[in-house]
Amino acid sequence: MENNIITSEEALIDFALKLGFLPFFKNSIKGFSFLVYCPPGLWFTDVPGPWEWKGPVIRSGRCAYGKFFKNKAVYVSLDMLPHLCSYRRDGYDFDARCDEGLVFHRDREIYEIIEKSGRITSKELKKKLGDDKNADKYLTRLQMQTYIVISDFIYERSKDGGVYGWGIAEYATPEHLYGRELVTGAYKTPPGKSLEIMAGVILKNFPEADEKEVLKLIK
Repeated sequence: MENNIITSEEALIDFALKLGFLPFFKNSIKGFSFLVYCPPGLWFTDVPGPWEWKGPVIRSGRCAYGKFFKNKAVYVSLDMLPHLCSYRRDGYDFDARCDEGLVFHRDREIYEIIEKSGRITSKELKKKLGDDKNADKYLTRLQMQTYIVISDFIYERSKDGGVYGWGIAEYATPEHLYGRELVTGAYKTPPGKSLEIMAGVILKNFPEADEKEVLKLIK
């Protein structure tokens, strides 16, 4: 694929939809990364670039975003999100997983705070947790299980209204953002079949990739 083709929020959305999955960072699959396709000159400038595009892309409602592959961030098309949920959840809604005793106490506490809040920033969430130093680990685990996603990035504002600093991640359940019908749309698909479908999409776009490496990345 041609490099340097992601030069705007809309181009990022289009490319993520085309691929089905677009990891933000480099991984074991050559070329399978946002970094490869965005010109280096756009990363640290005075105008909005890749870091600032994250929020608008998520708010477009066309791509989900979260730490989905090996604890690293990935854009996922809404066509592929149900299969990711089918595979990672293995048929368990969060309540069902709790009933089976398969959830850590802190994970359950965090999930319930997020679900009740609708949307909540990591800053606000950590205050509710007593500034738990392990909060990021728990949030990553819940994202990997697809029970929560990043719903936006919120920026601090100065007294004159200008934004500054790095965006603060905001969290929500995918059901809250995209609706339960969409999120559970592949629940009737066996998890192994959903894994096969996702791997097939990646291999179609990166035919030179090793199938074992693709499966390892998704798992």
